[in-house]
Amino acid sequence: MSKLDLQIPSPGFKALIFDLDGTLVDSMPAHFKSWCEALKNQGHRGVFPEDVFYAMGGRPTRDIVETLNGEQDLDLDADAVAYAKKTAFLKHLDLVELIPEVAEVAKNHRGKVPLAIASGGSREVVEKTLQKLGISDWFDEVVTSTDVKRGKPAPDIFLEAAARLEVDPKDCVVYEDARPGILAAREAGMEVIVVPTLLHLD
Repeated sequence: MSKLDLQIPSPGFKALIFDLDGTLVDSMPAHFKSWCEALKNQGHRGVFPEDVFYAMGGRPTRDIVETLNGEQDLDLDADAVAYAKKTAFLKHLDLVELIPEVAEVAKNHRGKVPLAIASGGSREVVEKTLQKLGISDWFDEVVTSTDVKRGKPAPDIFLEAAARLEVDPKDCVVYEDARPGILAAREAGMEVIVVPTLLHLD
């Protein structure tokens, strides 16, 4: 990945909240590979183009399965796909790397302002990803899809992160790469710094 040109947060922010996949860590290729394996494992014979996958970035597995079912007239079991996808991804953790420019932001602000992860992934996958990269102790709070009723693009996950950090949402800055997450953070009333990706949709 080429060097990212990241926007600087507006002065006066009191907390930083990071999406995980595609923002803080380069894990999307591993996730896409895992999705393909999981769908094949469940007998899926439809098409799941990579650009469509990236456009759904940040959304919970169940939401993606429901979308695939609706768009391709399928009857995939969301729980079974989620389990197969999680199992496949955990086998591919060695493919996951930090995105240096975003990781540097988190590292530089560690201990200076509260930091949180707000990820649409499951808690097990998120925590094992952080552990694998040795950055679990960088963050004061980790909020996942398990902790909220509605996933991105609903603002719930970012509002929950702000509440746990005890910081007003308007004083939080969010780093995000995917459209659902960007919409969610804006809906939460937070400043958003968009992390560019090759397949990012403006």
